[in-house]
Amino acid sequence: MMLRGIWKLTWIELKIFMREPLGAFGTIGVPVLIFLALGHVTNLRFGVPSPVASGLPPDNIPVLVAILIAISAVLSLVTIISIYREGGILKRLRATPLRPQTILSAHVIVKLLLTAATLALMFLAGRRYFPPGANVPWISLTIALLISTWSILSVGFIIASIVPTARFAQPVGAVILYPMIAICGLFVPISNLPPVLRSAAQVMPLTYAVRLLHGIWVGEGWLAHLGDVAALTVLFLLFTAISAKIFRWE
Repeated sequence: MMLRGIWKLTWIELKIFMREPLGAFGTIGVPVLIFLALGHVTNLRFGVPSPVASGLPPDNIPVLVAILIAISAVLSLVTIISIYREGGILKRLRATPLRPQTILSAHVIVKLLLTAATLALMFLAGRRYFPPGANVPWISLTIALLISTWSILSVGFIIASIVPTARFAQPVGAVILYPMIAICGLFVPISNLPPVLRSAAQVMPLTYAVRLLHGIWVGEGWLAHLGDVAALTVLFLLFTAISAKIFRWE
């Protein structure tokens, strides 16, 4: 019964999402365009970064875009949950036979499906930037991104629990999530950060997501990143437990 409810609600949420062209383009189209633009600027195909983007190695470009995809999914989740709460939809859904876990699970599945679709389009559109015969680990990278998004979504649960209205959902989410990119090890090694920021980086899913995604992208095996997968899982459970305590349905 629960699985049937999840899939029905997931299908409804997908249809609602696709009825908003701007929202669909922002979630799916924008990361693809960013990847194409960065690939062009850094001359990713030949591995010779231009001065414009010399601060970001070509190997980190797909990781950056993958992280942007994950953050986009989180911001979308935060916004939708806030709109549903403000409009009384969450209150009405809670009164149905659907359990709260079912409602949230459906939203998570929608975000994971959109994440996988965005990643697939990103690489299909950007194939010309890869050297001929390059062995890109599509399947492993997709799995790594889904694990990362799944964990980062738990941060979205907490944000959605504390944001009062839909008007503040995107700004508050952006203020919390985007600064994490600066200290997750993508641009500056974590060991070079001040102690306070280094400690903060250790409790952020983004840090372990970057390690996992970069490792898979450059061809490292999953065994080398079991610690990152374990950390992402533990943080997901921790943040989900916190959000369950403070989540407001109305």
